Amino acid sequence: MTTATGQLSATTLLRFATAGSVDDGKSTLVGRLLHDSKSVLTDQLEAVEHASRSRGKDAPDLALLTDGLRAEREQGITIDVAYRYFATARRRFILADTPGHVQYTRNMVTGASTAELAVVLVDARNGVVEQTRRHAAVAALLRVPHVVLAVNKMDLVEYAEPVFARIAAEFTAYAESLGVPEVTAIPISALAGDNVVEASAHMDWYGGPTVLEHLETVPVSHDLADCPARLPVQYVIRPQSAEHPDYRGYAGQIASGVLRVGDAVTVLPSGRTSVIEGIDALGESVQAAWAPRSVTVRLADDIDVSRGDLIAPSADAPATTRDVEATVCHVADRPLVVGQRVLLKHTTRTVKAIVKDIPSRLTLADLSQHPAPGQLVANDIGRVVVRTAEPLALDAYADSRRTGSFLLIDPADGTTLTAGMAGSAFAERAAGAAESAAGAADEGWDF
Repeated sequence: MTTATGQLSATTLLRFATAGSVDDGKSTLVGRLLHDSKSVLTDQLEAVEHASRSRGKDAPDLALLTDGLRAEREQGITIDVAYRYFATARRRFILADTPGHVQYTRNMVTGASTAELAVVLVDARNGVVEQTRRHAAVAALLRVPHVVLAVNKMDLVEYAEPVFARIAAEFTAYAESLGVPEVTAIPISALAGDNVVEASAHMDWYGGPTVLEHLETVPVSHDLADCPARLPVQYVIRPQSAEHPDYRGYAGQIASGVLRVGDAVTVLPSGRTSVIEGIDALGESVQAAWAPRSVTVRLADDIDVSRGDLIAPSADAPATTRDVEATVCHVADRPLVVGQRVLLKHTTRTVKAIVKDIPSRLTLADLSQHPAPGQLVANDIGRVVVRTAEPLALDAYADSRRTGSFLLIDPADGTTLTAGMAGSAFAERAAGAAESAAGAADEGWDF
């Protein structure tokens, strides 16, 4: 037991998400992956077998391993993002099984936002459809570095190589036009288990890895520590006790990079500078700390620092701005319109803002830009220009997924409206921005 634990602790971690259209077999693939990699507990398997028999099925429906909500099981679809944790001797995994129905595409944004790999499923009988393109666009927008195209249900097309080759070529060309850096195509049958964990005996024309083999061997670049240091302040600690009468610390989770005692830092957006006098982690003082560790930083000078401020190296601090240009995926049922008042949440900071312009909306079929749409509706991907009431210290999303992302929130009820990625993305080919059609004259919102 000790040896096994030691072995697992030394393996790397891969976060990945699955996506695809309704009935493409995502949940079945995940269930097959868990089952065949011996990652399902006996009582879980017995529960699935019992549920399958009650539905009149002879064999266990492995999709039930991830479709946990009653509504999901009754409808046979995935609604919520189902997270599963499993491990092999070579790697640990955090898997996000995201919905396939167009109504729940917004949930893929949640599941894929931290993923390093996305598995996009395609039904071999249907090929690449609009929802496939949408999922590829979301993966590209979120800068997921590795994409796997799993052409599923090959058993229903008699394991025909030309069918697989045609779908793989079409998807790869589309993904490359979005800027996806790497696409690996694998023909599978999740129901029969072909090329999921074990190599298929029906597709001798395919010489590549199985899904699990690829997941175990794909390069994982945990490069957070290589990026410039960023510490969003979550809490100011001032105990003012007899033991610590003058203690003042700024607590938060390091979003990227490494902080060291003695580093010259700048507090943004104020621009005040100081030097790191001490770093406390888990009740002990340390000389250095790196992402994603949670720490408390003590500065040499008593300067005004509060929740929402960003501590960054003075030599590599991000510029502050009140005009945010970004590519966004709209996730709310209500539309996002020009002139709308919103709250913008960036790391631990939330500020008032106004949507000044929506220059373009992406047409998924041909990747063309529809200029000046005036609004974005649920699942739309487009460009927006937002004006904030206070300066923000944003990085480009291409440089940092943590400090380059933000949310637009409805100030009336707290509903999340839009997920945004600052800076340029594949949508930067948009047509020129149109003039904003609406202004905002309400007190407190006219910036």
